[in-house]
Amino acid sequence: MKDATRTKSRLSAHQTAITGLMAALMCILGPLSIPIGAVPISFTNFAIYLAVYVAGTKLGLLSFCVYLLLGAAGLPVFSGFSGGLAKLAGPTGGYLVGFLAMALISGLFIAKSHGRPALSVFGMALGTIVAYLFGSVWFLLQAGCSLWHALTVCVFPFLIGDAVKILLAAKLGPMLRGALKKAGLKEAARQ
Repeated sequence: MKDATRTKSRLSAHQTAITGLMAALMCILGPLSIPIGAVPISFTNFAIYLAVYVAGTKLGLLSFCVYLLLGAAGLPVFSGFSGGLAKLAGPTGGYLVGFLAMALISGLFIAKSHGRPALSVFGMALGTIVAYLFGSVWFLLQAGCSLWHALTVCVFPFLIGDAVKILLAAKLGPMLRGALKKAGLKEAARQ
């Protein structure tokens, strides 16, 4: 009985460490952005794709929630080294909310892909479309603009870059997960 409890605790420690590591990755990549207008190119979604690859759906989503809470508390982890509730409530806050759905959808598809990259890429693309939807509607309501304007500002400029991030994550994610398994952290990298 004692050994089973110890094993369970050790696995929880691995999962906690992986979750913290993925949240830290988001805190590092999230502030890095390329300003191109009202909505900057952000690397947060790339970090989320990697998190759900490496940690799985549940822990990847949890790591994003940790990141979101750190940013909401005021730490400068959002794009452009910003943070705080004002950023969440501002014109680009819908993307941060949409990233929750993106993490969930991407993670579920990656978990069900069984190593088939096409299914993983499809899931990440679908999750990104949902994040675009949240973000664009939020922006539209905040800015009081037309749907076409919201799409030209919030979606069209990002399509190619996000496609590249998805393909890069589909290549790097399995490699990172494999490296964790090779290092003996199979349970932490489990899908």
